[in-house]
Amino acid sequence: MNGLGDITLGSLHIMLPELFLCASAMILLMYGVYCRAKADGMNQFLALAVLAVTMFLAVCHKVEPTHVMNGMFVTDAFATFSKCLILGAAMLVLLFSSGWLREEGGRPFEFIILMLFATLGMMFMISAADFLTLYVGLEMASLSLYVLASFQRDHAKSSEAGLKYFVLGALASGMLLFGISLIYGFTGTTGFESLAALFGAGGEVPKAVIVGLIFVMVGFCFKLSAAPFHMWAPDVYEGAPTPVTAFFATAPKVAAFALFTRVLLQPFGELFNQWQQVIIFAAIASMLVGALAAIMQTNIKRLLAYSSIGHVGFIFMAIASGSAEGVQAMLIYLALYIFMSAGAFGCVLAMKRAGQPVEDIKSLAGLSQSQPFMAAFLAIFMFSMAGIPPLAGFFGKMYVVLAAVNAGLIWLAVLGVATSVIACYYYLKVVKVMYFDTPAKHFDSSHSFAYRVAMLLAVAVTTLFFFLPTPLVTHAKAAADSLFVAP
Repeated sequence: MNGLGDITLGSLHIMLPELFLCASAMILLMYGVYCRAKADGMNQFLALAVLAVTMFLAVCHKVEPTHVMNGMFVTDAFATFSKCLILGAAMLVLLFSSGWLREEGGRPFEFIILMLFATLGMMFMISAADFLTLYVGLEMASLSLYVLASFQRDHAKSSEAGLKYFVLGALASGMLLFGISLIYGFTGTTGFESLAALFGAGGEVPKAVIVGLIFVMVGFCFKLSAAPFHMWAPDVYEGAPTPVTAFFATAPKVAAFALFTRVLLQPFGELFNQWQQVIIFAAIASMLVGALAAIMQTNIKRLLAYSSIGHVGFIFMAIASGSAEGVQAMLIYLALYIFMSAGAFGCVLAMKRAGQPVEDIKSLAGLSQSQPFMAAFLAIFMFSMAGIPPLAGFFGKMYVVLAAVNAGLIWLAVLGVATSVIACYYYLKVVKVMYFDTPAKHFDSSHSFAYRVAMLLAVAVTTLFFFLPTPLVTHAKAAADSLFVAP
């Protein structure tokens, strides 16, 4: 492994995917500014090409675990795997958004650029090996997401969603910074390797460092909408444009989980007994809130928001195991969740009558008659998120439960299964309304080619994963193992 040497041109090849994405986003920004009429039609295609090339560079640019930029940036199998998930989620959401950008977006050029810069920030988050890099990447992604949440500024709900997200996001960032300042003040370093060596050397850990770690964890729980710090998620999911909500539910969650896992297991791996208790509490609270609060929801986007909170709790159960098996289960779960969640929001995006979006669950009555394929697709995603075999969601939950059981957290695994059973009620309620309630007016049925491609891809992964699970399982294991390699 390379040392923590000086910043050189030779070391910048490690950051090639990020550098390419940054340069491409800036070029597309200038192209949009000076060729506005053409940019609105071309930028989506160009953005998809940029994301695809970035993923190619990330996958093909294989290196051993390496630190560059004076130890502030790291690349390894875990970072590469997570970046591919983020880039894949961004491409999937862009495909789903094609019709919306043309018909309702109003400013497709700005939407696409903001997505690219948010994705760039998430990639830096994943490769952060220092709290300074962590914070810069996190804020770069967050600032773009704040604007995306309020993208439809002529709509009161969208503006409200952006404001709530900004205010609570700023609060989370403040807590995160306060925790980092405590850790730095009592250890004298912000580097992950230095912190790991310090705690690994033995000796008593200052109580202020534990307090700082708790503040850092609270900041991440806000970003992940984990209970009891979830209050912003339902309002933001409902108020933000549906493509933005689909993006919120996929890529930022992968980035935050990947960064959170790296922070806990690398610099603070020796403090496992201290932070495991917080993770277990957040897992229990999130699973209970996600299972119980969603039952009362009448808006499908709010229902999916509470569903995502429940899924966050389930993923926390994997992190609480503190093992490579738990990290592997987390990565598998996140990979499958991207397709389930994006597919579900893609179905919501397609539900329109006379060009107006339909989000009320009762208004889905008769969808199976006017759009049988769309109803079937949404039913598949609901069943998969409920964890019904042989769909992909079942296998994601199975890997998490096995990791928890093997780590001795049997009671937590039982609670996770119980909350999943409770959650089945509101997933099945959506299916029941579509297939058995009195039909309402017909839904619109016009969808773009890109939208159809994205939907078929999401359905294929969700339904056919059990035929070929080996590639994902193998790569997830290699990524998880890389986190536990001694520097």
